[in-house]
Amino acid sequence: AHARGQVCHFDPPVPIPVDRWVGALSRVLPRDLSILKAEEVAPDFDSRFMARKRHYRYRILTGPRDPHRMRFAHWHWTVLDAPQMHRAAQLLVGEHDFLAFSQELEGTENTVRTLFHLQVRQVRDEVWLDVQGTAFVRGMMRRIAGCLLEIGRGKREPDWIGNLLTATDKSSIDWPPVLPACGLTLMRVSYGRHPKDHRFE
Repeated sequence: AHARGQVCHFDPPVPIPVDRWVGALSRVLPRDLSILKAEEVAPDFDSRFMARKRHYRYRILTGPRDPHRMRFAHWHWTVLDAPQMHRAAQLLVGEHDFLAFSQELEGTENTVRTLFHLQVRQVRDEVWLDVQGTAFVRGMMRRIAGCLLEIGRGKREPDWIGNLLTATDKSSIDWPPVLPACGLTLMRVSYGRHPKDHRFE
């Protein structure tokens, strides 16, 4: 997966002025990482648990194979029905149990999450899935993309989503496919004007 708006926090080991961190870190990071900006935050700030909203984008390339984009988009060999995918995607908006959209891993007890917005649109020869939510279960974005891809290629009806959202037993779930990580990008993380820890809400 990729990120355009990843946020992290750390306690600096040496007292370097904040305006020098971008240059200092950029000199030692791998070529595929870039620091965009650095700023001082409150001592109790936590980049993960204080996040109010996360925006992910999944890109599906539906035109000819393009080696320049294959690292950042999942290639599918047929045209997809993006309007149908968008209509079906609205069933996922709101607070739901996303158990059927999680990875089949032990240890995750709470799979209830809230999605504020889910848009599917055709952008030239790509289909973009833009999703905004509070937090995401591991594998959730890639299963959402896989579910909507099946609907977009006419292999599933939109009411499949309703069945997935009401599934409570892992052994009986008709799991959506997990699309490859290459098409997924974290676009932005929002904290609001007064960041606070959301773990106990």
